This record gives sequence, C-alpha cells and structure tokens, in this order.
Amino acid sequence: MEIVILAVVIAVVVIGAVSGLVVSGRKKKQLPPPPPSAPDITAAPPAEPHVGDEAETPRDEARRTIEEVDLPVTEEPAAPVVVEEPAAPEVEVPEPTAGRLVRLRARLSRSQNALGKGLLTLLSREHLDEDTWEEIEDTLLTADVGVQPTQELVENLRERVRVLGTRTPEELRGLLREELLKLLVPEFDRAVKTDGNADGTTPGIVMVVGVNGTGKTTTTGKLARVLVADGKNVVLGAADTFRAAAADQLQTWGERVGARTVRGPEGGDPASIAFDAVKEGIEAGADVVLIDTAGRLHTKTGLMDELGKVKRVVEKHAPLDEVLLVLDATTGQNGLVQARVFAEVVDISGIVLTKLDGTAKGGIVIAVQRELGVPVKLIGLGEGPDDLAPFEAEAFVDALIGE
Repeated sequence: MEIVILAVVIAVVVIGAVSGLVVSGRKKKQLPPPPPSAPDITAAPPAEPHVGDEAETPRDEARRTIEEVDLPVTEEPAAPVVVEEPAAPEVEVPEPTAGRLVRLRARLSRSQNALGKGLLTLLSREHLDEDTWEEIEDTLLTADVGVQPTQELVENLRERVRVLGTRTPEELRGLLREELLKLLVPEFDRAVKTDGNADGTTPGIVMVVGVNGTGKTTTTGKLARVLVADGKNVVLGAADTFRAAAADQLQTWGERVGARTVRGPEGGDPASIAFDAVKEGIEAGADVVLIDTAGRLHTKTGLMDELGKVKRVVEKHAPLDEVLLVLDATTGQNGLVQARVFAEVVDISGIVLTKLDGTAKGGIVIAVQRELGVPVKLIGLGEGPDDLAPFEAEAFVDALIGE
C-alpha cells in the first residue's frame, strides 16, 4: 500500500515539474528582447586643460604650434561705397580784352624782330642803291607781305627818302611806321559784330570756318572768353561733328567760362546742330551764339557745299552777323589759297590769324587783307587761354619795328 502511495506522489511531482517547465518556456517566448544598454552617464568628463597645457593631439598626428594652426578669419563688414558727384567746373574770369594786344606786344615783337629790324638796318645804309632796295623787297616778300603791297611800300619809301634827304634812325622808323600802317588799312572796322538784330529778339550769330589744323575749335573757345570778358552771355554750337572729340574740346572751353554748349552725335548733321544752337540762344536770351564748323579740306567740293548749307539753315532764324575765317599764320601764301576758296562759299567778314607768335611772317596780315578786302579782327599769340587779342594796327606795327 505504501509503495502505491509513494508511486502516486512521485508521479504527481513529476507531472507538476513537467507542467512548470512547459509554462515557463511559453512565457519566455512571449517576452520582448531586452533594450540596448544605455551609456554610462556616470563616467567622469574629460578634465579641462589648464592654462599653459598643450591640447591633446591624436597620436598619429604631429603636434602643431599656435603659429601653425589656421584660425578662422573674421571678416569685417565692407565699408559703404560713397559715390561722389563730380564737382562742377570752376568758372573762370577771363582777362579783360581792352589793351590785351599791348600786353602781348613783347611776345609779338620777339618773333617779328627779323622783319622790323631787317628793314631798319637796310634803310640806315649810307647809300640806298638799287641793290639795297632789292634787299628791302626781298625782306618784305619773305615776311609774306605779298608782291603788290611790297611794290607799293618800296616805291613810297624811295620817294619819301629822296625828298627828305636826311635819314636819321628816328626819321626812318617814322617813315616805315607810316607806310606799314597804310598797308594795314587802319580805317577798317575791326570790331566783332555780336549785336544781333535791332530789336534784340535774336542774339548775334558768329560762324567760325577754316581748314583742319589752323586752331579753329580752340579759337572758337578763346573767342568765347573774349566775349564773356566783355560782358556777353554766350552759347556755343559744336557743329564740327566729323573730327573726333571736337565737341568735347569745345564744351570744355565753354564750361570754363560758364557758356552752354549745344552738341549732337558724332557724325551728325552739322546744319541741324547749328540750327539748334541758334534756337537755344534765342530761348535762353543769350547775347551771342558761336558756331564751330567742320574744318575739312578746302579742296573737297562736297564738304564746302555742306558749309554753305550750314549757313543757309542758320539764316532761317536770322542773318549771320559774322563769318570769321581762321588762318594759320605759319602757312603763309598757302593761307591765301584757303581764304579765296572759303570766300567763294560763305561771305567772309573777318579774319583770325593764329600762331602769329611763332613766325616771322607777320606780313601775312597785310596780304590776306588785300586778298579778301576784309579786316584781320583777331590774332592768336600763344597757347594760353587769353592769348587771343583784338587786332590793333598801331600796336602791331610798333611791335614789328620797336619804339
């Protein structure tokens, strides 16, 4: 009996153990996997380096000094760009024109001494024979006085010396001065006409003509200074559209004395620009409009016809008061050829002789007046802005022969 009971107990125990194992196995299969282990936040942070300690460097890298370390560059903010407006050109006050030639006479006399002194030396010879008079003629011709004026001067001098009998230096200088003044025609009206019409509704209109290289644009700018110095309000017309920078050059001259310049595109219609310049002068109430024209070669008929067109278009506003021909005194007789051709196209009313200080050919003043029958009104005696002077016959002769 005991044996049977013991066997039952053992069986129950065995069955219970097996059941526990089965249940335990099922529970283990249903549990989720354990989470990954969290970092150990209790680990001590690396120690802060003390002042003077070197920073730790990986063992496979060489240690670098502070000079070798590329530190980040902190860029400073760029300064704001200040755009300055160009300063307005300072308006100059031109030198007064009254007596300007007298002030420039020393410069003129230095370049013309060969003519005056040469004549006085020849006339002072004890015997004035035919050879001497021929030398006097040659001296005058070399100075570009011209053939006919030279013959007249020599004949008059010979007659007066013969009548006087005595020839002191003072007498000879006086005789020569009188005869030269006659050839310069002192009764010519040499004033530049700038008054416009009688009722004052249109300004004086002056057109400046001449070939390239005579200083035409520069002369126009200097003439503006002459007029401003005399109290005139001036407008400039840059009608020379064929020469590069001619309009810029003229505008610079105008800005110096506060004169407005009317201009157009390079290669534009010169007649249109001249017309607009006169229109601007009328609307602005200007006293004078100066028109600088293209200085093309006088042998090109088409371009000379264009100059005539400029004149006709301008005169739709009002008649021209002046047409000034600019001649280079150093060209001598070639300048007379130019003068004749221009006179055929436009009615020349006055002459401007430039570069007269650089030549001993002052006789061109006499020759060109005789050729055209119009007066020399202005002469250029240097590169300075105020070296353009109204022509004064007596001051000119005194510069030639001295006093």
